[in-house]
Amino acid sequence: MKYFLDRLSEPSTWRGFVLIATALGLKLAPDMQEAIIAAGVAVAGLIDTAKKG
Repeated sequence: MKYFLDRLSEPSTWRGFVLIATALGLKLAPDMQEAIIAAGVAVAGLIDTAKKG
């Protein structure tokens, strides 16, 4: 589980999610992509902060 949480905290993972969604036909503006990446990294950081060591 820690491995997956560590990957979720990497911006490249979120960029990959955006690219996959785009390949599947979802249209996103570039500024929206950046917002999604930032939100994803923030959520991963919150999860990492809240979990026990």
